[in-house]
Amino acid sequence: MNEQGVPTIVSIVGASGSGKTSLLEKLIPELTGRGLRVATIKHDVHGFEMDKPGKDSWRHKQAGAVTSIISSPFKIGMVMDVDHDHSPDELAWLLSGADLILTEGYKQKGKNKLELFRPDGPGEEPLCKGDKDLIALVSDLTIDLGVPRFRISDVSALADFIISRFDLAPS
Repeated sequence: MNEQGVPTIVSIVGASGSGKTSLLEKLIPELTGRGLRVATIKHDVHGFEMDKPGKDSWRHKQAGAVTSIISSPFKIGMVMDVDHDHSPDELAWLLSGADLILTEGYKQKGKNKLELFRPDGPGEEPLCKGDKDLIALVSDLTIDLGVPRFRISDVSALADFIISRFDLAPS
């Protein structure tokens, strides 16, 4: 968490189909296993539908509610109308109980980017080559972008780097 009490934000970026979600599925338990409270934001430029048509919360939204929340003893879900594509910084207040926010996407926006680059992936070279916000590369190729590089399978070392870089400690 930074000085203002806002969780640290790190964006996992890479070409479509490079394995960002798979990397997050390994990184999240590695970090939570060390006592950190991790939240995530998935960026979807195409839009999405979270609520199931016909369910009460969907009906509330369809009736004109600007925000609809569904709550249970186990989780909370929220659908809210917005007037623009929000950056991770604008969404961080929703996740104030976290120590770290990992985003998937936000290639153009944001800071603190970790790029996942696969030699057999869709891109010929890393997307963030020359990006001042790139803090590390996750790739099995030996590429020097002037930032630390981690092998795709070495999630433990990647977690160590994130914890050390942002001086994270369990809350």
